[in-house]
Amino acid sequence: MASWNEYLTHVLNAIGDWESRFGAFPSHPSLDVAEERWQEALGHYTARLTDNYPFFHPRYAGQMLKPPHPAAVVGYLAAQLINPNNHALDGGPATGQMEKEVVRDLAAMFHLPGDTLGHLTSGGTVANLEALFIAREIHPNKAVAFSKAAHYTHGRMSGVLRMDHAAIPADLNGRMDLGALEKALKTGTIGTVVATAGTTALGVVDPIADVVDLCKGHGVRVHVDAAYGGFFALHAWSEDSVLGDETRRHFRAIAEADSVVIDPHKHGLQPYGCGCVLFRDPSVGRYYRHESPYTYFTSDELHLGEISLECSRAGAAAGALWFTTRLLPLHAKEGLGPILSACLRAARAWHQRLATSDVLMPYRAPELDIVTYHPRFAEPRASAIDGASQRIFDAAMSDRDDPIFVSVLRVESDTLVPSCPDVQVDQPYARILRSVLMKPEHEQYVDHVHNRLEAVTQQQTPTL
Repeated sequence: MASWNEYLTHVLNAIGDWESRFGAFPSHPSLDVAEERWQEALGHYTARLTDNYPFFHPRYAGQMLKPPHPAAVVGYLAAQLINPNNHALDGGPATGQMEKEVVRDLAAMFHLPGDTLGHLTSGGTVANLEALFIAREIHPNKAVAFSKAAHYTHGRMSGVLRMDHAAIPADLNGRMDLGALEKALKTGTIGTVVATAGTTALGVVDPIADVVDLCKGHGVRVHVDAAYGGFFALHAWSEDSVLGDETRRHFRAIAEADSVVIDPHKHGLQPYGCGCVLFRDPSVGRYYRHESPYTYFTSDELHLGEISLECSRAGAAAGALWFTTRLLPLHAKEGLGPILSACLRAARAWHQRLATSDVLMPYRAPELDIVTYHPRFAEPRASAIDGASQRIFDAAMSDRDDPIFVSVLRVESDTLVPSCPDVQVDQPYARILRSVLMKPEHEQYVDHVHNRLEAVTQQQTPTL
């Protein structure tokens, strides 16, 4: 593999050659910046950027953060130098076509129909907003229902759209409660149900196949929020899948959903600013119809702005995703698939270590690549778990010599009972620890992370 500098130099030269075809012209003096100002500002800028957590390193196992793959950086830079706008085809002819191709690839990954309609967005929040917008237009007087464990964006976006919404209880494992859902559906007030493929707290998959069956019986639409876990669908149709049988069944059922959201800027290895929304029925494009006095005239083909709520969108995001998936295709056995498999193996390996640890214990078994755990006490109380988890978090993150970066998750104290039956529920909520193992390098580093956290736990809770 060539060095980064070689690839970036190739990009700069290639775009420079393209620019030269149009003839030389003098730069306007108003754009000139003195060299000393460049150096001073750049020094300050790069210094300030070091005030970040090391998202690139496997010792960072906190939030859903990691750098993009080098392919995405190279692909983004190449298009960014041109700065296409994927709103209309005259704003980004090349990247507009690339976007259509990657949207087809993502739809095929979920086994959605070939005429599935979709586009990239600036992220999962806007993608879910658009899915709920279509839900409102199809059922203007009905509510959207989602699990209490679903991402908070659904409640927020329902408010933005002035839609009624219903929060369905989750079971002790964090999945939508089917009995509660069926009760809500029988009221006749629900138009769309949101099922989650990979909750952001626990990484669990709602019973999507069963949700789809229930909703069919009541004439209700299904939207799947696969922003976090969507790319694991690559393994749903593999003969020797790394997913559990039930997880595979529910990922396969996404093929029957009315709409799906996925975030390539998570497991798709992209920089932030890349989400996607897909609609099974292409005729929903009619709800986006609008007039524009100066766009959509350069081609009779579909302009992506005609099927999106956002106007200006970075063509570089489409170019980066297109380029990345040509190097790392959406396959279970090659490309992106093995990367996801390594993340799953890392989570399962750590769960096994936690199950046999004397000082830490698992909260829930990981379904995808999120691990949850808390200190182990001989006589556990929710308040003790809560306080100790925060102390461990603070100490591990602030260690200068060997820091470990994790995150804290607040849970209802009675949900500790399944994994810790003798816990005394002396307060309603408790903080526990949560780690997202979304870098394949975690597979080789998880033992070090575990050992360090055990040591920190023993220091912070000497009375275990």
